[in-house]
This record gives sequence, structure tokens and C-alpha cells, in this order.
Amino acid sequence: MLLLLDKRWGSPYRSVCKPEKLSVSVTEEIVIKEMTMDQAVLVTGATGKQGGAVARAAQAAGLPVRALVRDPGTEQARALADAGIDLVTGDLDDPSSVAAAARGVRAVFSVQMPDLTDPLGDRELRHARTIADAVRAAGVEQVVHTSVSGAGVHGLAGAVDPRTWGEQMAHYWSTKLAAERLLTGSGASRVTVLRPSGFMENFLQPSMYNAGGDPERMVLAADADAEQAWIALADIGAAGAAALADPDRFDGVVLELAGDLLSFRAAAAALSEAWDLAITVTDDPEIARTAGLPEMFVLAQQFTVRHPAPAVPRTARDLGLPTTRFADWAAAQRQTLRLPSAR
Repeated sequence: MLLLLDKRWGSPYRSVCKPEKLSVSVTEEIVIKEMTMDQAVLVTGATGKQGGAVARAAQAAGLPVRALVRDPGTEQARALADAGIDLVTGDLDDPSSVAAAARGVRAVFSVQMPDLTDPLGDRELRHARTIADAVRAAGVEQVVHTSVSGAGVHGLAGAVDPRTWGEQMAHYWSTKLAAERLLTGSGASRVTVLRPSGFMENFLQPSMYNAGGDPERMVLAADADAEQAWIALADIGAAGAAALADPDRFDGVVLELAGDLLSFRAAAAALSEAWDLAITVTDDPEIARTAGLPEMFVLAQQFTVRHPAPAVPRTARDLGLPTTRFADWAAAQRQTLRLPSAR
């Protein structure tokens, strides 16, 4: 099931519905409108995980991509340039640079990250406002914004009790929804919101799920048998590129993104099989704390088990978007990993 944005009343969402399937799969060649080919799309966070995935997928789909980077000399930025993606220097902490980068583009992909060194700070919201202001000033036609699965519920006022989950958790969720509202209210005529679930790439080393950097020891602060939603970064990239390539088709869509549903214990079994390891799983919060898991991540794991992400794989598939099974994702990583074999 999908939510649709209600831009008429400034409310983030209206009735729940399920749009018809795309006429073509994004795994096939996407037929792109002439006006899409003529004007660039600006991708923020292009050297990061989600922005990088969207930039590459959009470029592969034939869209002219303009990647916003703080330093074009970094390895990540040079890799984008080597792939044929145009770079534009800008910083979300410098609104004038973002406004300049947005001039002349047809669409903007928006992503912001919380400041883990200041979890109660306003950096994420400031960055969202900077992008929204740039979109409005430049008259950008389309925004594709990425948030997090569950933001429409947990971001509402009073939805997360800080007495139970801490001020940081309440602030995290309210900021996610507030950022969504800034971008959906930016004046763009076509808006799409992606809400991805947990990244499969979070299992890559070094991983917060492994104690002391040991790839064969998964130490968790919450129930290892609770089913969780997971998404591969490539699938986020494909969804973002599809929305950018077909603004009318994806206008108003709020897409909860998942590629697979499985527990941490099942994930450990799949990783053990794919990576030729023997991963043990411990789900004791005190052991996790002793192993060095920061308290904010202890609470985050426990919150996710208590309040699972609403994303399910069928939603993306009903839209013709590709999704990746966890076991397939794990197997695909094997060639790039350098892990000791336990067998």
C-alpha cells in the first residue's frame, strides 16, 4: 500500500492507495521524456550512500546528473566524475552554494543525515531547509526526497515517548518528518518521498552489529528473532532514478522501501552461508553495551524491534521496481570481501 502526498492542503499525506504498475521495469531501458533529457537533475549527498546510489542509477538510466559535492578532489567525488557525472561544488552548510547549484536543474534529489556528534542538534533540519529554499528560489519542478521507513507514524508529535526512548530518539523521528514536510512544501510541482528501511550494507565490515570488529560475532541489544525490513542501496538508487525519470508517474508517491523481511538471526545464517563464516548471535543489551555499542544504538535496535518498519517488499514490486533478497545481496558481496573463512 502507498500513501500519496496532499500538497493542496500542506498536509503530508492523503488517502492510502496502490497505483497501477509501471509500464516498464526499471531493470529494462527506461523511456525518458524529452524534457527530462534536456535538463539536469541535482543529487545532494552524492558522495554518500543513498545519494551515490541514486546518482549512479540516474546516470545509467540516461539522465544528465549534476552531483553536489563539497570537495571534488575526494576519492568518492572523482569516482563519480570518472563515471561521467558532472560535479558541482557546494555545501549544505552554505545555502548560497546550494542555491547556485540548483539553478537550471529540472529536479533535485534530497537527502540529509543527522549529526551523530550532536544528536539533539538541528543540522539535519537546517540542511533540509537549505535544499527546500534552493528548490523554491530556482523554480525546480521536481523533488525526490529520501527519509526513513516509519517517519509518517513515529515523527508525529508525541508518538515517541522520550521518557521511554530518550530525547535523542524522539528528536530523530520528529526531525525526519519535519524534513519531509519542508521538502514536500518547497513549491515543486512534482514530489516523491522514499522511505527506506534498514540498509543491508550495514552488515558490511566494519559493522555496528559485530562486537570488536569480529565478523563472526554478532552482538545485539534486541531480540535477534524479530523480523525486520531491509533494503539494498542499489534498490534505493533504482527507486530514486525511476522517480526522477518519470515525474508524473511518481508524483505524490510516498514509498516505504524494503527488499526483504528477515530477523537478525536469519541474516546471520544467510551471511554465514554466503561468506563462508560461522557467525554466532547474542541478543543481550548488557553484553552489547559491554562490547561497546553506544546507548543510542542500543535504544535504536530495541525501538525497531518494538516498532518494526512498515516497509514490505511487495510495495516496490507492485510499482515495477527491482528489489533484492538478502541472501542474493550477501552472495553478491562475497567477491569484494576480505574475511577469514571458518570452514
